[in-house]
Amino acid sequence: MMKNASLRQLQVFEAVARNLSYTRAAEELYTTQPTVSIQLKQLTEIVGQPLLEQVGKRIYLTDTGRELLKVCGNIFDSLSRFEMLVSDMQGVKAGKLRLAVITTAKYFVPRLLGLFCQRYPGIDVSLKVTNRERVLQRMADNQDDLYVLGQPPENMDAEYEPFMENPLVVLAAHDHPLANKKRIPPQRLEQEFFLMREAGSGTRLATEQFFRERDLKLKVRMELGSNEAIKQAVAGGLGIAVLSAHTLALERSIDDLVILDVSGFPIRRNWYLAYPKEKPLSVVAQAFLEFMHAESKLLGEKYLLGITQFPAKSRVVKKKAE
Repeated sequence: MMKNASLRQLQVFEAVARNLSYTRAAEELYTTQPTVSIQLKQLTEIVGQPLLEQVGKRIYLTDTGRELLKVCGNIFDSLSRFEMLVSDMQGVKAGKLRLAVITTAKYFVPRLLGLFCQRYPGIDVSLKVTNRERVLQRMADNQDDLYVLGQPPENMDAEYEPFMENPLVVLAAHDHPLANKKRIPPQRLEQEFFLMREAGSGTRLATEQFFRERDLKLKVRMELGSNEAIKQAVAGGLGIAVLSAHTLALERSIDDLVILDVSGFPIRRNWYLAYPKEKPLSVVAQAFLEFMHAESKLLGEKYLLGITQFPAKSRVVKKKAE
């Protein structure tokens, strides 16, 4: 039965099933919506059962359609690995690399990707930046080749390889009463209001653990959806925050911030490259994994110099004089 289905028909079905939209599938495949409809109708006739059903204006997968979508994923992954393997045997790194990273990783991953693409110009990279919860969901759904996380989950069967230090520091406005204090005891932070990322973020989990281990109370004044918003709110005097030092080391446009000299900080953590335990890495994914282990340490040393030295000294982030 399925031997009569063409690869193009499977590609069309996969695009429609993934987008749940004929229009978006047509745009993605650079074809017309009528062509998509014809290909899908032919494939449905070959299978002998409905693959999609439409309720009002929305499209849903049938049980048969969900099973075929899994088959398509396996087929396209195998073809992609074969193409990469052939390229590798020819001495050329080529193919596609799909990455999903948490939002804080956007401060350094694009720089590393730039170096990687210069070394391997034949590789096409797709980068998805989103919050930790969605990255974990993408990994559970096997949507990408590799994932960058700041804190591995405890209940997911995956491989986690640390590749660079990710120190967490306490930020305050430059005129905060604690700005010039040395060796601030953690207990003093109970008096402060904190600005936090959403529940479940890696930075928040680490901060909550720091307070819990010391039997301290954490007063959360506000939850904000981005590191940039948190830095602006800290600079505005709304509270203090714990953020990755990378948010400062690679973005020097925030004025009026100081890193507090708090005992126990910076919290020493790592960035991790992750992938499902049973997932065979493609040639390209393996090349990127090796590249990150080799190059990330140098990048980390370059951009975190002076920040990871706490509590030896503090550092104020200021705009350059105009």
